[in-house]
Amino acid sequence: MLPLLSGRGVGGDNLLKFLTFQNGSLYLFDPETDQYVILSEGWEGPRHHHGCLLHIEVQDGRIWVQRDGTEDGIANELVNAGIPKEVIVLGFHEPSVRPHTGFAVA
Repeated sequence: MLPLLSGRGVGGDNLLKFLTFQNGSLYLFDPETDQYVILSEGWEGPRHHHGCLLHIEVQDGRIWVQRDGTEDGIANELVNAGIPKEVIVLGFHEPSVRPHTGFAVA
């Protein structure tokens, strides 16, 4: 099991099951600084793609989803894994939008 949010009820396998379709994914997990990034790289026909698929960090007891390029949304999967919405911040939304998301504001 990868150390993604270990001790917080979520294992890296929960994250990886949504990303098995990605060819050339690079997983950058640093549990010491609580930074978790997944880069996607590969080819779709003649087009090359390379970019950040997912970026999660833990700050001050909150799980900040800074980038979420998954189909269903990693925040909902964290909730399904037992993480309360009150500790998940959708950091990719501007602060004025966050109160309307159902997740933590900051």
